[in-house]
Amino acid sequence: MDKRSKLVISIFGFVILLIIVIEIITPQPVDWVNSFTASDKIPLGSYVLYSELQDAAHIETIDIVNSSPYTFLSTTDTNTVRSSYIFINSAIDFDTQSYNQLMTYVRRGNTVFIAANSFGKILQDSLAIETETEYQLTEEAVHPVFFTPHIPKDTLAAFKKRIFKTVFKSFDTTKTKALGYYKSDMQQAVDQINFITIKEGKGALYLSTLPEAYTNYYMLQEHTSQYAAATLSFLTHPSYYWDDYLKDGRKYIESPLRFVLAQAPLQWAYYILGIGLLCYVLFRGKREQRIIPVIPPLPNDTLAFTQTIGSLYVQHQAYRSIITQKITYFLERIRTHCYLDTTHLNDEFSTKLAAKTGHAVADTKALIDYIKQLQQQTQHSETDVSTLHKKIEAFTL
Repeated sequence: MDKRSKLVISIFGFVILLIIVIEIITPQPVDWVNSFTASDKIPLGSYVLYSELQDAAHIETIDIVNSSPYTFLSTTDTNTVRSSYIFINSAIDFDTQSYNQLMTYVRRGNTVFIAANSFGKILQDSLAIETETEYQLTEEAVHPVFFTPHIPKDTLAAFKKRIFKTVFKSFDTTKTKALGYYKSDMQQAVDQINFITIKEGKGALYLSTLPEAYTNYYMLQEHTSQYAAATLSFLTHPSYYWDDYLKDGRKYIESPLRFVLAQAPLQWAYYILGIGLLCYVLFRGKREQRIIPVIPPLPNDTLAFTQTIGSLYVQHQAYRSIITQKITYFLERIRTHCYLDTTHLNDEFSTKLAAKTGHAVADTKALIDYIKQLQQQTQHSETDVSTLHKKIEAFTL
């Protein structure tokens, strides 16, 4: 490798290293995507709130629910201890089965807390509530406060960043109580209600239209975190369930095998099958003999070669050479097969050859005499070659 090539490679390697270093030290942009999951640490995740609930003194247990409310409540015994079920997301939309199970859960004396900008058609129609949302991010801060005098109004800070202002436009006042509103100099408190409670049987539902208050961004600020603590203080049960299923940031399995991977038995069967196939390939493949290539045998070109040589002799009319070669070859066969000395082609030789080959003595003597005749001639013709060939072919050894 010459000096120029080394220089080019060195510069190329330095550039790649520099790009890697820049990518490592460059700050990553803040991810403002809605998540609300207990595991996400991005600004709009709920990792901080979930961690605080785990450490709260009055909470004995808090469990994450990764299935729909219908599936969870229909397969879990929630009658032993009173509990609270928390739903926080930008939109909460229950199906009919989940809503029915949830209402049964509340009527038994449990509590459901829902914080969302939208509550879905089934929940709104069933509870006779109606919301109104400003779908543009507000440029002015919202100031949520409480009707109850036990929570001082001056301790609650303003919410501005990433806020969609949503208020309860109407609700059933016979069983619904307003707990909080957005403080405003321009509008009345009754027009800005954002936090209500609805009695159902022995339990209650708490609905808030400010889910952003429970995200990491606002939970890490002292005054705004007090608002989340104040709203959740209405939940007094020792056991909590945290919904992590109806979330914008829920992790979906995008693989075509999502059903298999979502079922623990099928998931393990799939993994075991994959490992088994891998072991089969590794161990079985090493013991298989390589495919032996088929090598075709060499063609027997003796006959073609002989015909070619014979044709050359005929074309050049080298009859004497052909006769000489045929006689030499015939005598060699006699020496090889009959073990006779061919030095003297006389009557004694003819008699011995006839005895060895089983031919008549007269026929054998005629062939030998014809061979001696051809050996003595100086000129030969094509007829001589043909006659000699026929006699030799007829005389089998």
